[in-house]
Amino acid sequence: MIDTAIIGAGPYGLSVAAHFRSRNIPFRIFGRPMDSWLKHMPKGMQLKSDGFASNICDADGTFTLKRFCADRGISYSDTASPVALDTFTSYGLAFRDRYVSELEEKMIESIERTPEGFRLRVDDGEEFMARRVVLAVGITHFAHLPEDLAKLGSQFVSHTSDHYELEPFRGKKIAVVGGGSSALDWAGLLNENGSEVVLVARQTALKFHGKPVVGHVRSTWDRIRRPQSGLGPGLRSRFYANSPLTFHRLPQRFRLDVVKSHLGPSGGWFIKDKVVGRVTCLLGNTIEGSEIQGSCVRLCLRGPDGSHRQIDVDHVLAGTGYKVNLNRLTFLSHNIRTSVKNVENTPILSASFESSVPGLYFIGVSAANSFGPVMRFAYGAEFAARHLSKCLASALSKSRASTQVPVSVSR
Repeated sequence: MIDTAIIGAGPYGLSVAAHFRSRNIPFRIFGRPMDSWLKHMPKGMQLKSDGFASNICDADGTFTLKRFCADRGISYSDTASPVALDTFTSYGLAFRDRYVSELEEKMIESIERTPEGFRLRVDDGEEFMARRVVLAVGITHFAHLPEDLAKLGSQFVSHTSDHYELEPFRGKKIAVVGGGSSALDWAGLLNENGSEVVLVARQTALKFHGKPVVGHVRSTWDRIRRPQSGLGPGLRSRFYANSPLTFHRLPQRFRLDVVKSHLGPSGGWFIKDKVVGRVTCLLGNTIEGSEIQGSCVRLCLRGPDGSHRQIDVDHVLAGTGYKVNLNRLTFLSHNIRTSVKNVENTPILSASFESSVPGLYFIGVSAANSFGPVMRFAYGAEFAARHLSKCLASALSKSRASTQVPVSVSR
């Protein structure tokens, strides 16, 4: 029996493990370090989050991305230049080496409830017990592929999260579906790498973040009206970034609506020049049908004016985002998945990240409907790690105190 098992080794899992270690909370952590970033995002990508908002959090807050870049001689800016994917993944691996050397690069195959806690089985056959389980799983568990496209099979359609390398698509005609960050990144990078790209999006206009103006001094009123935050400028973003506990106390319906609508589909400012004027964009188009035509995929589209057209491509790449769904976490037993109280298939969490199943905690994107949009970004890892470690350290202290046997003193 161990105290806590952490499942996942991205920014959230690594941050939590570092904080647990600093508070002497016994744990084991499992997963491939930075896996979502290393294997499921396009080679050459840059992060939308600013440099200052892309830290993985140790207990002292000293090993920042800025410090990592300074130590390695890598160009860095808090806001003026984007963070390269390779830089961020290297930073994550360096953080692992420094603070979470006990990471076990193994996968958990199953988790079951027992009267004492949870029984976990590892992919190497080991089984062990844990009183608590912290799920820090990444977005790749929740890749959303529309049914009409999924039926075509993996030879002809795949989700953007299925790939890292651009080279297999060189010289091919690719339909990238979607208007969000993933779709725009893939469209721009594929086109630059020699693919013929058609971007199909329901949006009638593409949105991109504004390019930072180097050397620009903002007025006092502008700083008040649009304060900077880990989620970008604006009063709402500032609140959602800095006040997840307050967000947790808001009415459920309001929270759900905010998570769905705040920071909608948009691309980073740096990808705009790779897409606009370079990639064929069919905006305001809806896919009404798809079929295999020989070695190609035929997409039937309905335009914003009601007109119809067809396009034939070699492959469809779905940049259709992610949807948290407890049923996608198949390593959790059916009993656990059906016991977790949920709304829209996402777990309802207490103020300490605990689900309705005692001892089972969710952090990261799975916690967004409870703690806000910040949980969808690396910036939220600091709050999750500090708050969860504080809560569990307190619970562990009380548990130890309650099990102490009073010592009788005789005279």
